[in-house]
Amino acid sequence: MFTPRRTLLAAALALGLAAPAAAQDRLVIAGRDAAFGQALAAMVSAYQAQHPNLRIERLELPGGPLYERIALNARERTRALDVVMLDDIWAPEFFANGWLADIDALGGVPGAFVRSTDQVARNPFGSGPHFAVPFVGNVAMFAYRADLFAKFGLARPASWTATLAAARTIQEREPGVAGIAFRGIRGNPIVTGFLPILGAFGGAVVDAQGRAALDSPAALKALETFLAMKPLAPRGVETWNATEVRDAMEQGRVAIAIEFWPGWAGTLDDPAKSKVVGEVNLIPPPGETSGPAPMLGAWLLAIAADSPNAARGLDFIRFVVSAANQKRIALETGNPPTLAALYGDADLVRKFRWYPAQLEALEAARPRPRITQWNRVEAILGEQLQIALIGQASPREALAEANRQIARALSR
Repeated sequence: MFTPRRTLLAAALALGLAAPAAAQDRLVIAGRDAAFGQALAAMVSAYQAQHPNLRIERLELPGGPLYERIALNARERTRALDVVMLDDIWAPEFFANGWLADIDALGGVPGAFVRSTDQVARNPFGSGPHFAVPFVGNVAMFAYRADLFAKFGLARPASWTATLAAARTIQEREPGVAGIAFRGIRGNPIVTGFLPILGAFGGAVVDAQGRAALDSPAALKALETFLAMKPLAPRGVETWNATEVRDAMEQGRVAIAIEFWPGWAGTLDDPAKSKVVGEVNLIPPPGETSGPAPMLGAWLLAIAADSPNAARGLDFIRFVVSAANQKRIALETGNPPTLAALYGDADLVRKFRWYPAQLEALEAARPRPRITQWNRVEAILGEQLQIALIGQASPREALAEANRQIARALSR
């Protein structure tokens, strides 16, 4: 997952601001690259076929440059963009700055979206008008080797405590298989893996009043549990990112991955690439003192507040998130839908057998704190988590330092 960073206004030259859009005969769309980009590209092509006289320009950018482009255009009021694609954690900043159009005021977008994805598209959070529309139903899952659990008589993990116990059993009794895997690299990866554990223990990075909340017994217990996974993980896990976790699971070298995004699962059942075809189950992360707390990683579509073609942009968004098109792009590109009913669609479940569990995870999903300073907060927490992981600070010391720095960041 990408976390945005602010850039100096002087970056405008490097970013190459687009020219202002003309009226009504042109639609400029700024979106992600990679898998999400493929999904958006398919929709642009389909929409273009229905509107052959419309000139559509699609900017395809990685997460960081995408944030910079749309934020800079918004700050400068260039009127250069119409439809923009947002990571849900960017939404609080865009809402607060008035950078997005009120979609409900424009006419709204119908659809029974999964509640967690719908909440982050509203301002105020959860209850206000829609200033965005859910496009990607991304959520952190938990992966485990069902064959090894059955072999050793282990139940599906219902808690993080049970997860540790199962990982120890398998590591001790199954040669060549590590008990557990996670992303240990500093920054967003290690934070993303830790958040579902923190939430399951009843902890939080920032409380409901917007105050730093890591200096708590719940956070300490969560971090102690997370650090207890390191002896059960492959050597060098401190530097692992998504590729290492996915490959280790596919090649049968680990029994559990505490974080496994749907986008990583496309080749799990491909015999040309995977040694564990049909043997890995994806489920919501377990709970502990409170219920499961999967991390939401939704992506949204919105209309720039200064778009000269807002009506056309709304029509395009309605087209993209319709049930027929969400199903189509899920089948063609693997883009996870945001309409709840599609997770029970027979064609989709046949192709993505974990969809019912993914809906379960989405329904329990928790968004990252709805604060404008999340990029800085995440960087602080990611640094302190890795310091604790490599043994340079105790769990209590790492959390206290993270809490102190986060409190300072939130006060600015």
